[in-house]
Amino acid sequence: MSNLAGTRADYLLPEGHALLRAQRTGLIVGAIGLALSGLGFVVDRERFFQSWLLAYLYWLGPTLGSMGILMLQHITGGRWGVALRRTLEAGMKTLPLMALFFLPIVVGMEQLFEWMHADMVARDAILQHKSVYLNRDFFLLRAGFYFLVWFAVAFGLSRWSIRQDDDPSPSVDRRLHYLSRAGLMLYALTMTFAAVDWAMSLEPHWYSHIYGVIVIGGQILTAMMFAVVVAASLARVPQVGEFVNAERFHDFGKLMLAFIMLWAYFALSQFLIIWSANLPEETPWYLTRRSGAWQLVAVALILFHFVVPFVLLLSRSLKRSPQLLSRIVLGLLGMRYVDLYWLVAPSFQGEVFSPHWLDLATLLGIGGIWLALFVRLLRPHPLLPLNDPYYQLSDFEHEAA
Repeated sequence: MSNLAGTRADYLLPEGHALLRAQRTGLIVGAIGLALSGLGFVVDRERFFQSWLLAYLYWLGPTLGSMGILMLQHITGGRWGVALRRTLEAGMKTLPLMALFFLPIVVGMEQLFEWMHADMVARDAILQHKSVYLNRDFFLLRAGFYFLVWFAVAFGLSRWSIRQDDDPSPSVDRRLHYLSRAGLMLYALTMTFAAVDWAMSLEPHWYSHIYGVIVIGGQILTAMMFAVVVAASLARVPQVGEFVNAERFHDFGKLMLAFIMLWAYFALSQFLIIWSANLPEETPWYLTRRSGAWQLVAVALILFHFVVPFVLLLSRSLKRSPQLLSRIVLGLLGMRYVDLYWLVAPSFQGEVFSPHWLDLATLLGIGGIWLALFVRLLRPHPLLPLNDPYYQLSDFEHEAA
């Protein structure tokens, strides 16, 4: 603990903190949401599975995105990652819950994926061609493999990070660095295939070579936004606030701006490639999302997921303010769901924009339980990693002065 002023207890989440209140609220909201989701399962089973998949993909974002950012920080270094390390680790360690919440998708495969129906495959040459990959057994085998890889990487990252609290040896940091190198490649590979399996195959005639990249970019952005909101709350803890200061939030704001621009680049690249090629297998996907109310959703995404936050995040003073930055981020977290809804929901609804109360029930049900577990996983460990090589007391004491 040579890098820390005070005792270990000073860096734990204090009693009465806002996150603990959020944990209790999350449990209540989550229980209500899951109860309503259960009612929806009885009343409208097909719509329940559709809404559940949407909510699941959204909350998988901060889970796997946290792991991705964490590995990126272990590779590149920097004090910004030290400030977010415990938040990202807690988000990553909710993976077992997300594995449990994947079970309804397994149960509802026939309602979700048309390639699950033998009669439809028999009448469709394209589905027959893709049946080697798109079939029930191989789908489940791949899903199990994805979770196995994610569990292994998350376990290693968490184990060595906690070990570092008691062991300042450089060898621990090197192990985190090399594990992150391999883990980041595995995350990119497995999540690309998972995006194809769980989202793109909802419309099996359509394909995009960068769809997985778009999904991964969205996960990274969602995780970064969530971590910034949590950091703004943790900055009120006296010992933590000395390090998670205006300089750190300035870093967070710059990273947010970069990730937003990256998301826009990926989305625009896919559109330009498909639209200019004008292939009958690809353009109907965008034609559906340009019709009716879906076009208004697309315009809203351009304005409020890119243009407005891009302009706001150019402000240095705004990026250095935890309160202002967290307010912008909260709005962007809502737009992240809108973006995912625009990507996935037309696969079920076609050209008709028809939101359902189950969309909100499943989102709150999964999200409330996820948030409660996140806070529980955050509590046992110091909010800042001890003995991290980038955590130097003299540096931020100088900044505070």
